[in-house]
Amino acid sequence: MNSTDLSKFNNDWFDIGRNKIVVLLWYIINAVVFNSYLLPVSAIKRVILRFFGAKIGKGVVLKPKLNIKYPWKLHVGNHTWIGENVWIDNLDVVEIGNHVCISQGALILSGNHDYSAVSFELIVKPIKIEDGVWIGAKSIVAQGVICRNHSVLGVDSVACDDMEEYSVYKGNPAVKIRDRHIV
Repeated sequence: MNSTDLSKFNNDWFDIGRNKIVVLLWYIINAVVFNSYLLPVSAIKRVILRFFGAKIGKGVVLKPKLNIKYPWKLHVGNHTWIGENVWIDNLDVVEIGNHVCISQGALILSGNHDYSAVSFELIVKPIKIEDGVWIGAKSIVAQGVICRNHSVLGVDSVACDDMEEYSVYKGNPAVKIRDRHIV
């Protein structure tokens, strides 16, 4: 590949959404406060996220070692639980509804690259996790996916396509294995 081809590796179209100083400040706070065990208090973390532009509902629990790429692209409803070692890689908007559980080690991944193009272009799409969804431990929700109301993504599964409401999914790629009945 010559130098002309290398110029194609350009994602200038991508808008982070804030200036470099705000982004740098967020990276430092994310590392010290969120992606650590230093501050286990969810109430303070909610205030910090709101300060950086996140829309955070009431009673949201934010466990230690949480990694959030851009809080200004994050919306979280009421009484949602985000577990330890969760990574919200939100290059695009990630909407998380009410009464959602995102278990330990889950990855919410709104960006990817076009492996079929020589330019390996960045592709970003929003993710929506609706009310009552449970994302199992060490699972992945890929870009553009909608996890519909009360769906479940089993442990260590990968959601590459939308999930139907009141359904349980498992595997890589995740497939529906049964209906979810809530009593």
